[in-house]
Amino acid sequence: MRAAVLGVTGYTGLVLLRLLADHPQVDDIVPVSSSQPGAPADSIDFGLSPAIAAKLRSTGGKLVAVEDAARLAARPGIDVVFSALPHVRSAEVCAPFLGRSVVIDLSADFRFADAAVFEAVYGHAHPRPELLRNAVYGLAEWHTERIRKVDIIANPGCYPTATLLPLLPLARAGLLDGPVVANAISGISGAGKKERVDLLYSERTENAGAYNPGRSHRHAPEIEGELRSVRGSLSLLFTPHLAPLKRGMCVSTVVRLAKDPPEDGAGSVVAVLSEAYADRPFIRLTGRRMPQTRDVWGSNRCDIGWQREGDHLLVFSAIDNLVKGASGQAVQNMNLRFGLDEAAGLPQHGQV
Repeated sequence: MRAAVLGVTGYTGLVLLRLLADHPQVDDIVPVSSSQPGAPADSIDFGLSPAIAAKLRSTGGKLVAVEDAARLAARPGIDVVFSALPHVRSAEVCAPFLGRSVVIDLSADFRFADAAVFEAVYGHAHPRPELLRNAVYGLAEWHTERIRKVDIIANPGCYPTATLLPLLPLARAGLLDGPVVANAISGISGAGKKERVDLLYSERTENAGAYNPGRSHRHAPEIEGELRSVRGSLSLLFTPHLAPLKRGMCVSTVVRLAKDPPEDGAGSVVAVLSEAYADRPFIRLTGRRMPQTRDVWGSNRCDIGWQREGDHLLVFSAIDNLVKGASGQAVQNMNLRFGLDEAAGLPQHGQV
């Protein structure tokens, strides 16, 4: 397989480069960058092994300019295009590839079926609204069969991935009543490589706090929309927090139970989650053991725990925001779309 990565110098692009370099079915990678075109790929990140050169043969080991996307699209044999470009720009740059390649977009450009919702959330008119009807929301464990059949896959955001994976099976089973109150903690890499004072080491170390609470965070409508697709009455109160971590994400959710499920057996929380995620390699149910970011660091796993308190359910999850929350799930979606082993090229173990 031949894969192109648009926006390869950002965090998600660099993680994609690593994952694809180790993927057994990917033979050639085309790294694309607007900031450093022509640069040798091994100069943008000295964490990359020189062995990656074997998979960068078609570009001579150098980055290709984003402006050459149309010319690149005309070249035969690019099976999949990963876009780690900014919102709004991504859809425009990806458009020439459609019809020749599968596009997996890590921006928000294809996450909403309604262009008006996108504009309301992101403050820009959608650049290619005619393409939205062809896209599928790429929550890999939830929309698996649809992902296998489409050519535009909208990779979910990191907060939505960690929040939705525990909740969607429970909502579908009719166990949840609103509102859903979700509090999330993210590592700083979730903000990308922006040059901002509030992301400086001296500002973030030994410092944690909430930001953009309620519906002011742009991932809130994404989460609520998916929840309402399975249980229309659910509403969301979402509060993200930034913690002094390089990477990692955990979400704690409190929701009222719509009915009284048994502790075990048919209809219980554990039975509903176990049935939903049976044989899925990247979901681990931890029960009353609380998931932790260190357990999933560097892996494509989502750990899910829970605890009942009277007529409320407390649900917990942890992911690596750069892997399961971004690049890893994108590769997982590629595997599903091309009929490969779902776990191919993806780490299942957290790093020590």
